[in-house]
Amino acid sequence: MSETILERVQADTRDAMRAGEKSRVGTLRMLASVLQQDEKLGDADEVAACQRERKKRLEAAEAYRDAGREETAVGEEAEAAVIEAYLPAQLPDDELAELVSAAIEEAGATEPKDMGAVMGVLMSKVQGRADGKRVSEAVRTQLGS
Repeated sequence: MSETILERVQADTRDAMRAGEKSRVGTLRMLASVLQQDEKLGDADEVAACQRERKKRLEAAEAYRDAGREETAVGEEAEAAVIEAYLPAQLPDDELAELVSAAIEEAGATEPKDMGAVMGVLMSKVQGRADGKRVSEAVRTQLGS
């Protein structure tokens, strides 16, 4: 049986502690806590939890940067990068475009108002390999909205 993301995070936390990487240890402990909490709540989608936490860090970095707090923004981005290491490889733009085209055809979409149907078909195929915002932008582009 393959190792879960939580098990990898816990092993990496131990390694980071031995190496004295304090900021990495903090990020990994936070991520382990989130994954354990989701597991207790019956949500075993570790990829979704990691994506959610990564998105939070990137949004916080943007807010800190807007407020002129560059150093804090860089710290948030560093945490996002640590979390990103546990996510599946992101789809290249050309592959995403192909999936969007196939989903548009499958959903029978012809105009921007059909976006919801396309997203419904597409998100299950993307499965954590592309951010929802990126996917919706690709759909909008192809539907011409």
